[in-house]
Amino acid sequence: MTTPAFDLEAAAAAVETVVSGVTEADFDRRTPSEISVRDLLAHVLGFTEGFRQGATKEAIGRSQPPGPAPLAPDWRERIPAQLKALVAAWREPKAWVGDTEVGGVLAPAPQMAIFALNELVIHGWDLARATAQPYSPAQEDLAVLLGFLRDTPREGIPGLFGPVIDIPAEAPLLDRVVGLTGRDPAWAAD
Repeated sequence: MTTPAFDLEAAAAAVETVVSGVTEADFDRRTPSEISVRDLLAHVLGFTEGFRQGATKEAIGRSQPPGPAPLAPDWRERIPAQLKALVAAWREPKAWVGDTEVGGVLAPAPQMAIFALNELVIHGWDLARATAQPYSPAQEDLAVLLGFLRDTPREGIPGLFGPVIDIPAEAPLLDRVVGLTGRDPAWAAD
């Protein structure tokens, strides 16, 4: 039986904390990912369910690429519930075996788990920055992501990451991870 390589609980809890601090007055604020807080919350609803299905492998052959979606009116209840379901699904050893599919992409399950971790950490940071909230993801999660993102091409990966922003090696781990996704760690809401 395969043992999960890491746990998503800390990253999910950090996102849940930030989401709990978002108000409707924040909806039109821009995020570092260049979309509104409202649209990013809708994306969180989508990816948490998509990656949960990736863990259970129930969407193989049926998943769809992410697209714009309206924010569900019950987002405040659904996001925490979906975060918990995502964590539970990836705690199952069988989630880490074989290939799975998320967003129309088929890949090895352990790689999809890293993509899920990346979505949680980076979009948690995006929401925290856009709403001027504190954000401190687990150092263990950042270390996993640094290893994953270290070989990101300088020009980025269209549709996933913008061009890499150079961050000094002595900078905090979060700043280095964020820079590898094409985000400026100094970004602040207007």
